[in-house]
Amino acid sequence: MVGSLNMDLVARAPRLPRAGETLAGSAFVQVAGGKGGNQAVAAARLGAQVAMIGCVGADANGERLRAGLLAEGIDCGALDTSPDVPTGVALIVVDDASQNAIVIVAGSNGAVTPATLARHEAVLAAAQVVVCQLETPPQAVLAALTTARALGKITILNPAPAIGPLPDAWLPLVDYLVPNELEAAALTGLPVATPDEAALAAAALRRAGARHVLITLGAQGVCALLDDGSGAARHWPAPKVAAIDTTAAGDTFVGALAAQLAQGALPDTAIPFALQAASISVTRAGAQPSIPTLADLRA
Repeated sequence: MVGSLNMDLVARAPRLPRAGETLAGSAFVQVAGGKGGNQAVAAARLGAQVAMIGCVGADANGERLRAGLLAEGIDCGALDTSPDVPTGVALIVVDDASQNAIVIVAGSNGAVTPATLARHEAVLAAAQVVVCQLETPPQAVLAALTTARALGKITILNPAPAIGPLPDAWLPLVDYLVPNELEAAALTGLPVATPDEAALAAAALRRAGARHVLITLGAQGVCALLDDGSGAARHWPAPKVAAIDTTAAGDTFVGALAAQLAQGALPDTAIPFALQAASISVTRAGAQPSIPTLADLRA
């Protein structure tokens, strides 16, 4: 796993505030997060052996995040500590409809560089699946994907956060591209609100070079366009649950997908497994605290 680790500062409010507005919140909690950390924990809880490449600060938040990963059995030998910048944080507001708004301050995540990947290349060489997101500097993400491709690894890119199309050289390095509907729209310039629209966006992303494209659609499930020779997108509906917090649902999906692929599962098996895991996560509060285990999925 190559990616970010943040301390999440989460407030619950009746709705998301408008510009210039102050709302009274009903609860506050501080929990481990960051897309890289969340996806690493999801993969570990769902059956994979995981190593983390990233960076935390030399502060209490960094110590807590490292300890949390170690408690999950995650190899932190490639998790650096920066003496110069604090650990990344995410400021999250969750409303009564279980939707969220997030502001991220990168902090030590910005210290992950191509040199970091070169220093920890042995970790990539030992992996079967390499997962990246966009909460670390783009040069580092490109270095991770390039090295993983050269080593013959399965690559997964969760292009989050995405604010526009990726450079042309990126998508041919990606075996599994996993954006949500907003990210897919940013990557393609197309509307992505329904499975049919997602299928069109997925086709554009496959033409740009991604091997498999899986667009997550929240409660609508997943639209996948796979390199299976069919040329047709497929829609997997999401299990119907009573959601209370959607934070880390996408990360749970990506981590579960990675765990399945590392065990040799085909997409037809890995995608519904990941959907089931994500559907459980939205019934629980918080980022990493919401991520299920294999026992939860078998219950």
